[in-house]
Amino acid sequence: MRHTLSLRHFLLALAVVAVWGTNFVVIKLALGQMPPLLFATLRFAVVVVPTVFFLPRPKVPWRNLAAYGLLIGVGQFGLLFIAMNGHISPGLASLVIQVQVFFTIGLAMRLAAEQLQRMQWLALALASAGIGIIVLHTDGSTTLLGLALILLAALAWAGGNIVAREAGRVNMVAYVVWSSLFAVPPLAALSWWFEGWDAVAAGLRGADAVVWAAVAWQAWGNSLFGYAAWGWLLARYPAATITPMALLVPLFGMGAAALWLGEGLPAWKLSAAALVMGGLALNLLWPKWRQWLRHRPTAN
Repeated sequence: MRHTLSLRHFLLALAVVAVWGTNFVVIKLALGQMPPLLFATLRFAVVVVPTVFFLPRPKVPWRNLAAYGLLIGVGQFGLLFIAMNGHISPGLASLVIQVQVFFTIGLAMRLAAEQLQRMQWLALALASAGIGIIVLHTDGSTTLLGLALILLAALAWAGGNIVAREAGRVNMVAYVVWSSLFAVPPLAALSWWFEGWDAVAAGLRGADAVVWAAVAWQAWGNSLFGYAAWGWLLARYPAATITPMALLVPLFGMGAAALWLGEGLPAWKLSAAALVMGGLALNLLWPKWRQWLRHRPTAN
């Protein structure tokens, strides 16, 4: 297995993280015309149809597919879309939700009774300091409610990661498609219950080409292309080579929000981003650095 990305594969990984990062701007544009839970329903419905008819069901228990669909569909994206509907800016949403890394570690530790390593504590402290700065600067574009919803979405994402790990080595695209079957009905029911039939009908009637393009970008670009390409790369390179590329997602998210939506980048936001990203980088890269330090040649 190769350890260094070729130029073509680096560009493919870069395309994936660019799609995932700019996706937050796409979400914001669509939410200007459509209720958040309805938008989430359509996102997963387009993931399912017609792809489910062409991909065989992964050989995992139905309860595993259901758990993943509910955690990712309703928990992660349902809460994310509600939060981004006026409660948090796209750039900060793309940053804060990355704390799912630490939630995933915490859940895995609880299940396996493992202990957090010293460097992981430091990484968590850095990321927590960054979140603290955001809390101190809540305003009209970012509220405590929005921040809480994003943190809950990150927790749901972490739960989905644990469930997906229990599924073992499966076709991840097929796994996402079939698990989405369990996301659509509850999202549709929640949309009807909380947003109301009038808002749902108005959202569907008023959806223009931009909204439907956003739905397609969510379903085909973010889910199908992103997962397929990422899984393909992980099958050819060590995880330590591929996963650090995900650190670029918030950079694309904040950059796209600043460029296309005019979202400001004051010093406090850049400081918060540096702390969160620093914590994520330390957590992801420290094992590789530690291994290099142990095996580096020593001078005679």
